[in-house]
Amino acid sequence: MVDEFGPAYAAVIERDLVLGDLSDQTAEQAMAAGFDLREIWYSICRSSGVPKERWHGVNKPTKKRHAEK
Repeated sequence: MVDEFGPAYAAVIERDLVLGDLSDQTAEQAMAAGFDLREIWYSICRSSGVPKERWHGVNKPTKKRHAEK
């Protein structure tokens, strides 16, 4: 989150942004409740409009899914 939003705003998002797809909890509450950290991050990305190409980190390639055989 710090890479995407900077340290101050990342702290605000973690504490204050209510994530509808995680039972209307903040990231802080969702972590305390045991939600998967990756799912929390993806929820933050969706809610904050982070482009999908940055969901895996700044300047990191997206993970390609293997085609089903």
